Amino acid sequence: MPARLTPPLTSPEAREQLFAPLRDYKAIGLGVSGGPDSVGLMLMVKQWADETPDAPTIFVYSVDHGLRPEAAGEVHGVLSLAARLGLAARGLVWSDDKPATGIQEAARAARYRLIREAMRQDGAELLLTAHHISDQAETVLMRLAHGSGIEGLKGMQAFSEIEGLKIFRPLLDVDPKELHGLVADAGVEAVNDPSNADEHYERVRWRAALPQLTALGIDPPTLLRLSRRMADADAALAKIADAAFDDLVKLDGFGAARIERVAYDALGSAVATRVLARVLANVGGHQKAHALGQIEKLHDSIGSESALKNTTLLGCVVRADEHGIVVARELGRSTPADLPLAPGSEIVWDNRFRIRNVSDAAGFTAGVADYMPRHKLQEFLGFKVTAPAEAIRTAPIVRNGEGEVLALGGWSFDPRIAVELIID
Repeated sequence: MPARLTPPLTSPEAREQLFAPLRDYKAIGLGVSGGPDSVGLMLMVKQWADETPDAPTIFVYSVDHGLRPEAAGEVHGVLSLAARLGLAARGLVWSDDKPATGIQEAARAARYRLIREAMRQDGAELLLTAHHISDQAETVLMRLAHGSGIEGLKGMQAFSEIEGLKIFRPLLDVDPKELHGLVADAGVEAVNDPSNADEHYERVRWRAALPQLTALGIDPPTLLRLSRRMADADAALAKIADAAFDDLVKLDGFGAARIERVAYDALGSAVATRVLARVLANVGGHQKAHALGQIEKLHDSIGSESALKNTTLLGCVVRADEHGIVVARELGRSTPADLPLAPGSEIVWDNRFRIRNVSDAAGFTAGVADYMPRHKLQEFLGFKVTAPAEAIRTAPIVRNGEGEVLALGGWSFDPRIAVELIID
């Protein structure tokens, strides 16, 4: 994370402090809407590149979401400014049908998807965005209002990844007024998106509330400090939870997990909830919880009941008794269709198993095991099978063209097939 700025934003020292991490990249992208924040970022990055030997190639991306008639002209303005600065630029259009609700979230997802695809074509490795200290303050307040835990309250991080797109937010320390001043001093006219003042959107309502909160001492620098303290706390808890996961969680070859109850109950609530969340993610095919409260509620149920039977969450079936907690993949939850396993190919099956055909042989297929009698399983595996029925029926099975079983779950019975349980 870039250090807190001390030199003026207009100085070469500030630009080097902000953008030094870019030296590790050959090509980068800038997300530029045409507003003063992103235009200020573009001007600063261009100045830094001019001052820096072997600076990365810069590509500018501007998206017309198709939500306002003025947007096409705004994108054209960004492309024109980029051309004057000597930067390669692309205008991208979100032409899909628009949802009736959640339009901002959908637009954000579309924007990142379009930019990711363009960056792949251009060979750009990292996208810079102009999120600043006020954006971070709004994010923390929104998440606080939604009941986020420590992980959520750390807000946006300088480096992150969204759907395979690497993001860098170098300006999280920067007051947007400084960026606007840079744009004005450069004689550049930035656009003003009217949706930024539309209080139908939650973020805009929090933006409007910030002056009142600032008068009470809850200002953007204070919220930035809170986010950084939460990030430190989150990192510390993550280390403890990872160690607990390694010690307590046993994953079998069908992808089911078991946690010894006494050891789990001895964990603090914050650590136990993280361990449980990681188990659910690995067993359930990495479905994302909509809210921390879902997992906290499950954790509370496990702690308050002597027995917990057939509770489902995030693609998993959870059972608990005084001896242990067992988590298996839920039946009928988007398990994959049969997939061909071509010579020398690899597939990721249900986001849980990595299956490879390490031979030149063709005609192999990976599918869901579904029903198989336990005595038949035990013939294949050579030991007593105690895994939950759901785990067995949702495990992958690999067959050749004659229907012979080459692999089941995490076990391979044929040297041409390699299977690995994915644990994140």
